[in-house]
Amino acid sequence: MFSKIFKRTKKVSYGEQREAMNSANVKDRMTLAAMSEANKEILYYMAEHDPDEKVRAAVLENPATPLQASTILATDPSIDVRIALAARLVELLPDVSQDKQSQLYAFVVQALGTLALDEVLKIRKALSATLKDHAYTPPQIAGKLARDVEREVSEPILRFCVALSDEDLLDILRSHPDSWVIEAVASREKISEIVSGAVIESRDARGGGALIRNDGAPLSEGLLLKIVNMARGLPEWQKPIALRKSLPVSVATELASYVDASIRDILLARTDLDKETSDEVATVFRRRVEFADDVEKEVPFDKLKRLIADDGLNDESVLDALALREFEFVEMALGQLSGVFLADVKRVMAMKAAKPIVALNWKAGLSMRTALELQKTIGEVPHKEIIYPKGGTDYPIDEDGLNWQLEFLGL
Repeated sequence: MFSKIFKRTKKVSYGEQREAMNSANVKDRMTLAAMSEANKEILYYMAEHDPDEKVRAAVLENPATPLQASTILATDPSIDVRIALAARLVELLPDVSQDKQSQLYAFVVQALGTLALDEVLKIRKALSATLKDHAYTPPQIAGKLARDVEREVSEPILRFCVALSDEDLLDILRSHPDSWVIEAVASREKISEIVSGAVIESRDARGGGALIRNDGAPLSEGLLLKIVNMARGLPEWQKPIALRKSLPVSVATELASYVDASIRDILLARTDLDKETSDEVATVFRRRVEFADDVEKEVPFDKLKRLIADDGLNDESVLDALALREFEFVEMALGQLSGVFLADVKRVMAMKAAKPIVALNWKAGLSMRTALELQKTIGEVPHKEIIYPKGGTDYPIDEDGLNWQLEFLGL
């Protein structure tokens, strides 16, 4: 009856709409659900209470239906209705995002948030696949999808969604440190320095390698030097570093100080390094080879005397010895340069603590780069406790702090 009235007049009263809303005739309710002139309160009521999913789907498709109904339809018992709602909300995002303080935007975000946690994987996958490249994806929805326990939902967002905040990325790296998660974050088109640092701190071979190869990850000279130092124990990173564009001179020479000939040749083949830098790379590598030869010819004490006489006891010779694990020589060199008894040098190293090693290294007049290698090699300082150079080269502890450490150690 209602369908005939509407077809004939196109105008129906509120009472007639209420009668149709409560009708047992599905055709009448479908007609009402699709009416652009339908009362908004009636459409909202039908979205929540109509027993037929086709009617509720028609309400969903009706532009006259108030967006408030989205929060109801987001928990609709029908999977098809919820999937249709997700598509409709994503379609509306560009318009409602013009005023993110509006109530309409809040309704859309609330409904999307419910769908992002839907128990049906198919719905979450569809939402993730759609929103990963969407310019208007709400950050809070991206955060929910990025934390999904199912990789096929979270990975597209982690890898591609620009709406995902640094805070979310850092939290996910801390709480969900699976290798694929780290690699997905490291492969994003653009990554901030702070997120890059967190990826490197994970020491994940695949994730770190992906970051180093990613030109969209701006890596400061300080972070690159840190990566080079960590790459001693992660050889998978060495080739990507050698191939990275715009490699600073300090990084190239530091890498050359311990890598094998194949990586050295990659460095020397770079066209963006000037002749002075290329010569430095070759010199560093050659010096390490010569140092290795000397190890077989001299005992540590004789080497120490020769270097003192030649004014060659410095950061370079200590780092060369550390690279070749000539720890006895290193301890003797530290004692000589700092004026500390060899027994005390060994005592400091045996503490396996970062600050005492850094303070002793400073007393010896050596660079913070050398202090970093001492912590990692002889000192065997736990990874999370290692003190890194400030800005890639400077001591991060002030002179008063270093002197306090020395006094505490009785040095």
